[in-house]
Amino acid sequence: MTEASSVVTSTPCLAQVAEHLAPASASAQVDANPTLPINYPVSRLQFDANHCIDDLRVLKVAVVGAGLAGINAGILLPAKVPRIDLTIFEKNSDVSGVWLENIYPGVRCDIPAHVYQSTFSPNTQWSEQFAGGSEIRDYWQSHARNHDVYRYVKFRHRVDEASWDDSVSQWHLRVQDLDAGSATVHQFDFVIFALGRFNTWKLPEYPGIDEYKGHLRHTSNWDPNHDPTGKKVAVIGNGASGVQIVPNLQLISSHVTHFARNPTWIAASWARDDRTFEPQPFTDEERESFKDPETYLKFRKALEERYWRKFRGLIRGSKENSGMREFFIDVMKKRVEAKPELLDGLIPDFSPHCRRLTPAPGYLESLTKENVDLVRTPIKRFTPKGIETVDGKEHEFDAIFCATGAHTDLVPPFPVKARGVNLKEAWKPGGKWGFPYTYLGSATPGFPNLFFLLGPHGAGPSGTGPFAVETAVTYYAKILRKASSQGIKTITPLKEAADDFVDYCDAFFPTTVLTDNCSSWNNGGIPGARIHGIWPGSAAHLVLAKQDPRWEDWEYEHISTSGNRFAYYGNGYARGEIDESTDLVSYLKPPDQEVNLKDLHESWWDLPGLTKKDL
Repeated sequence: MTEASSVVTSTPCLAQVAEHLAPASASAQVDANPTLPINYPVSRLQFDANHCIDDLRVLKVAVVGAGLAGINAGILLPAKVPRIDLTIFEKNSDVSGVWLENIYPGVRCDIPAHVYQSTFSPNTQWSEQFAGGSEIRDYWQSHARNHDVYRYVKFRHRVDEASWDDSVSQWHLRVQDLDAGSATVHQFDFVIFALGRFNTWKLPEYPGIDEYKGHLRHTSNWDPNHDPTGKKVAVIGNGASGVQIVPNLQLISSHVTHFARNPTWIAASWARDDRTFEPQPFTDEERESFKDPETYLKFRKALEERYWRKFRGLIRGSKENSGMREFFIDVMKKRVEAKPELLDGLIPDFSPHCRRLTPAPGYLESLTKENVDLVRTPIKRFTPKGIETVDGKEHEFDAIFCATGAHTDLVPPFPVKARGVNLKEAWKPGGKWGFPYTYLGSATPGFPNLFFLLGPHGAGPSGTGPFAVETAVTYYAKILRKASSQGIKTITPLKEAADDFVDYCDAFFPTTVLTDNCSSWNNGGIPGARIHGIWPGSAAHLVLAKQDPRWEDWEYEHISTSGNRFAYYGNGYARGEIDESTDLVSYLKPPDQEVNLKDLHESWWDLPGLTKKDL
């Protein structure tokens, strides 16, 4: 090694605490490698004498999407990542995503409202057990307001492209201002996609669809000014929105024709919380009782735990799965007692849970009504007046509503480019990987500083969606804190780690009924395709798997050009030692305060000098 003789300037406050560098009154030149009275090894590293180990760099972070996932990111990331510079891009005019966009008749959540909400800021006063879409929208918007999320959101700004620039180690997002009609490019250190599973709805691709002269809408693009009362209407598709809208249209339209190409299981309930078509309001007495914290906690824990316990029903050959088919057939038979012939062709040949279960109260019953026809004959084409099926029969309609779902393959709807690869193409069948290739559903090899929130493998088949989002954001906060505090420029999952995760998935999913012959959200709508829409294990399994990042599964680039991974250690001090207002002994508690040894010295925000003194 060669000796270094460079000189750095010390700040007065640093000089005061570092007497070996300079006296308190000096603003002197300090020799980083002073002459010693004895021979001592000389380092190649010239550290920054003004940098303390707990000095953090500002991270510019973009979140794309302000639905449930984006809202939680806007709440938790600023609380968990010091010095974050956060921007949330949202194409709509307000937050809440799918609950803002979907306003079709009968839209509501098919799990209880008390489960479909934040763990840390719950609403105890839901009006119904299964809340309507507008009440859910209002909850998440008020949740965002209460936690000051709106200050981070750029509304009516749609991300059209993301590209990684290795020369500056940043993401470039091309963003369209939908009101101004102009596009700009924004640079960020990290990007988190919170795009949502139902973000990009799609009309069917039948010939002649542009020739139809009547009212045509996707259910996720409902026209509130159109009144289907007394009209002759069609509904295409029997997914979640299709089975909700049919019974509601049956009540007001003169005639409803329901085109349902694929059979589907109609479940009794999700987790022993039976649904009815009619609203299921809470009584005044129940809502009043929920104002008592202990009463409400007991109620919610009992309700929510059932969702954590239902995972075994997905396991092929399990006691919980066997007999489910016969049970569901009995339920469906009872619902179509008036027209038992309807069950012909409606009973799937795949196991329950291969596709997401749909309770759909009122749906089968509506098919038995005189003003409803169920058509299983495939559609051939659209005509100016309606729809022609492959048997040559033409059906005329005043309006056609397409409950044909969204692009559920979890492929980004815009180009995402890094190091010669575009995820928009690479993840599609026939692309480089042909499916959403990820490490733990969190990131992708070759794409630095890019994370996915509630995307591939983003949630377990049990538990609750909001909890899955909150814990995922916490996982990413740990990564961002590491990058900010340890001089890390880029973090990218190792290919070997991603390959091992895919291999684990390939071993696990065949033990479940998810790999039966069905088209589902989990396989991107392609039977036999790799399951990627759900975590390979239970919700509890997911929490434990991602409790802490496996740092050994990532590769890093550091900001320091010295090549020394410990350059961020700086001058050997913590910043709190310089600031007299900080508490260096925050670990000391009152003698009468009970200490939980499991938590002792594990709070990242409560280390020497990171908190202020109690004045």
